[in-house]
Amino acid sequence: MLALFRRSAAQGSRSWILGIVQGNGMATEATFETQPFKLHRLDQGPADTQTVTREQALQYYTDMQTIRRMETTAANLYKSKTIRGFCHLYSGQEAIAVGMEAGITKEDAVITAYRAHGWTYTRGVSILGVLAELTGRVSGCARGKGGSMHMYTNNFYGGNGIVGAQVPLGAGIAFAMKYEGKKNVCVTLYGDGAANQGQLFEAYNMSKLWDLPVIYVCENNGYGMGTSADRASASTSYYTRGDYVPGIWVDSMDVLSVKSATEFAKDYAVKNGPILLECATYRYHGHSMSDPGTSYRTREEVQEVRQKRDPIGLWKERIVTAGLASEDELKKIDVDVRKLVEEAAEKAKMDPELPLEELYKDIYINPPANMKVRGCDPTIMADGH
Repeated sequence: MLALFRRSAAQGSRSWILGIVQGNGMATEATFETQPFKLHRLDQGPADTQTVTREQALQYYTDMQTIRRMETTAANLYKSKTIRGFCHLYSGQEAIAVGMEAGITKEDAVITAYRAHGWTYTRGVSILGVLAELTGRVSGCARGKGGSMHMYTNNFYGGNGIVGAQVPLGAGIAFAMKYEGKKNVCVTLYGDGAANQGQLFEAYNMSKLWDLPVIYVCENNGYGMGTSADRASASTSYYTRGDYVPGIWVDSMDVLSVKSATEFAKDYAVKNGPILLECATYRYHGHSMSDPGTSYRTREEVQEVRQKRDPIGLWKERIVTAGLASEDELKKIDVDVRKLVEEAAEKAKMDPELPLEELYKDIYINPPANMKVRGCDPTIMADGH
């Protein structure tokens, strides 16, 4: 085994790495510096280095690439009218879901807004489960009943369509965890466009009073619908806006910075109560598929981020430079991911929709056998008889 220092240009001056090289010339692990954090009401912040194994490095790349390919496919399905209704894409923000998932466990909870496809996948739903939910088919994770904005799985509470409404729900989930004595957290995500909602500040206040194990995450992609953050918020330092709730600003185009901040935040929240992360990121598409995304920002701006700050491109450059992966390996992952997503998309188009009699099912969990619900049983009249 050989210890090897290298320097990568991918992340500027903060990119020293230590690689451990195995016999085939590939590193088995490497240590990277994270990007600088900004702190609010904290004496110390997340770790400024992260060590990853070769397997972890390839997994993070695969997961981010899978989300990107899923969202590209979803955009094409929407344009062909296979997907109807609203559709909010996560392209550009992949390092948040992947990095945060790496910093928590499946026993921790996550609740987010309507830009939920990437999180649905990292929480454990298959590619087919995501795409078939988008197309309204029985193989979707909610059997086609939820669609783009309402996806769920174990310890994943959506996908919520009302702006900011998931934040007090996340505080409630954290309350339940504390009440039951669990050493877990609820990751509660919202966008910069929702950051001015009054209910957020009510949730901050209650969670601080009760020291609830909740990580509030503002995914600041720069624009709330068609309005830039600085036109909507008198203060765009979202990580400071919890007042007595401490906060951290995170460069969230770097998957390891997100992971480091999440690990710190979980440890803090379990011991001390709520903490707020502002994840600085960028979305490549419009707010939703009905928004071209070019009337309030230039195409050149989007292209510059794609070329210089893309989370997948940055991670690729770092792990190749560190010797954790080769260009050929990553190209094969790209091909394999594309094939898997294409196969899932075909099935998502061909699977059946739910039959009409399913419309009134799943209203209650485990209802009594003799229970009747008005509107669900054709023998029950409007007056209840």
